[in-house]
Amino acid sequence: MESTAPAPARAETPQLPVTVSFTRRADPAHTVEMTAWIQAGLTMAEDFPGFLGGGWVRPRHDADEWHMLCRFDSPASLAAWEASPQRRWWLGSAQGLAEMTRTERRTGIEGWFDPPVDAATELAPAVSPPAAPPRWKQATTIWLVFFPLNLLATVTLGALLADLHVVLRVAAMTLTLTPVMTYLLLPWVTRRLEWWLHGRRWRDR
Repeated sequence: MESTAPAPARAETPQLPVTVSFTRRADPAHTVEMTAWIQAGLTMAEDFPGFLGGGWVRPRHDADEWHMLCRFDSPASLAAWEASPQRRWWLGSAQGLAEMTRTERRTGIEGWFDPPVDAATELAPAVSPPAAPPRWKQATTIWLVFFPLNLLATVTLGALLADLHVVLRVAAMTLTLTPVMTYLLLPWVTRRLEWWLHGRRWRDR
């Protein structure tokens, strides 16, 4: 009697975290309402599996565009949020308050710097997306985050793991620093250096 060995399982392609970024245009007179609406959406997203964080950039006093980010651990988690009745209700509650002008999805660190590239991006005819910052500015921004974070980890976590083999020590440090840098510090620094990355003066930020 012949036995048939089970076919080896195919390795699944790991899914990368994905960031969805969208821009809404609203009357500057409705700043309080827009702030409350955005915070309500982020609060609801926090309850969904795979949600890694989010944020928004408030416009200048004379600007009418609001830029928002939500990050999920995989496209599947993002799709579950996008298809949820909670999100549909939230979007519907903005009718008459805000107008969507742009939506895109990004992955990886460089996504924090890149201009919109999604095929579904919708822009007004007279508006063109900003050019990506020069590579040296992107590298400088990443270094401004990486250097102090790595220095702090070396004198704290590195000291605690000094007795481990160098491979295990480096693995532990990188596993700790990478999510902190990618999801917390790099987005925070990028938002505050956005004026410099795109060649504007500090007072025009």
